[in-house]
Amino acid sequence: MDQLSLFDIEMPQPLAAKLRPQTLDEYVGQTHLLGRGKVLRRLIESDQISSMIFWGPPGVGKTTLARIIANRTKASFIDFSAVTSGIKEIRGVMEQAEANRHYGTKTILFVDEIHRFNKAQQDAFLPFVEKGSIILIGATTENPSFEINSALLSRCRVFVLKALEESDLVKLLQNALHSPSGFGNMDIEITESQLQAIAAFANGDARSALNTLEMVVLNGEMTQEGRILVTKEDMAQCINRKSLLYDKAGEEHYNLISALHKSMRNSDPDAAIYWMLRMLEGGENPLYIARRLVRFASEDIGMADSHALQVAVAAYQACHFLGVPECDVHLTHAVTYLAMAPKSNALYVACERCKEDIRNGNAEPVPLQLRNAPTKLMEDLEYGKGYQYAHNAEEKLTNMECLPESMRGIRYYFPTAEGEEQRVKERLEEIRTWKREHCETDSPKQINS
Repeated sequence: MDQLSLFDIEMPQPLAAKLRPQTLDEYVGQTHLLGRGKVLRRLIESDQISSMIFWGPPGVGKTTLARIIANRTKASFIDFSAVTSGIKEIRGVMEQAEANRHYGTKTILFVDEIHRFNKAQQDAFLPFVEKGSIILIGATTENPSFEINSALLSRCRVFVLKALEESDLVKLLQNALHSPSGFGNMDIEITESQLQAIAAFANGDARSALNTLEMVVLNGEMTQEGRILVTKEDMAQCINRKSLLYDKAGEEHYNLISALHKSMRNSDPDAAIYWMLRMLEGGENPLYIARRLVRFASEDIGMADSHALQVAVAAYQACHFLGVPECDVHLTHAVTYLAMAPKSNALYVACERCKEDIRNGNAEPVPLQLRNAPTKLMEDLEYGKGYQYAHNAEEKLTNMECLPESMRGIRYYFPTAEGEEQRVKERLEEIRTWKREHCETDSPKQINS
């Protein structure tokens, strides 16, 4: 008799694996795709699957859905992992699929975490998808627009799977307590409010919800009658910190910084604080957040409140000095100030208009009156001729043209009437009015220097 080693002993499966749905009727959530009469359900039930991408956060049923398809299809189904496979394995699978095609058999290839494949690996699928050797089903937590080659993506239909509702998760947890594959053979005392707390903690992730329930039950108190009692202390130990969905290099990073910017722009301090702290609690570098605040201070507030830039820069310095977690209150201070400040994008608009002219126009020479003449040759070439020193003028203004001749009269900055920019607007109008009244033939009144 062969002797069993430690590695031959079958390890118990996690609760989430034991309760994985086998049919569409057992599947919970995604009713917008799998409800009665919905397109994806019809494709699966009729075994008319085409190449597709399942995109959604962790634990919403992407892999489970692929396995349900595997159970229903008459095609050859190949399960493939982007984590453990390379070009060599891809070629082997493609050869098998090509052989199946010659015998009239379809091949469905499921690639879990397809975003982990690089461009060359993804390109290896393309010719086989094009000629129909394989039907590709990819699962990804990342935005396919960023992570999947455009040529491959154009040949796949993208189905967006949503985070599960708390009611869906509670339903899953109740099923786990009553199912023979779960805790159905055990006497467990757990309240409805505790199940709801687990569902809320899971943040839309079925796997997280079931794993947390398993941890809570295994750490529960055993009574003399053999009942497992889940206490408040057990719950507190197992639900001590929510794992926030946040990928600092992925789409959620851009979603949250966008939400922060737009909340501040909309003068909503509560929403701005929430999105900022979501980023911070998710592990974002506070200096990144602070840099975005510095940008916002000039882009969206500008001359309406020039102190905003000072506050943002001070917050950056505070984050640099203190780091996390102490700098959270400084970021909250800055975010609140920026959200409540008067808003003006006049500087941003001026900047973008000017950049467009520079990129699309000619490189105009600097007018002679604005050039320095440090050498005799430059003086002879009339560098600096016609320059008017504003400090020598009584009004501290001159009628000297500072733009190239071809750009005379161009305006980039149009101040708003918001906050302190109202005074800037009035001052600029005074300046422009004075210059209109003093044509170039007039000489500004000089004062003694």
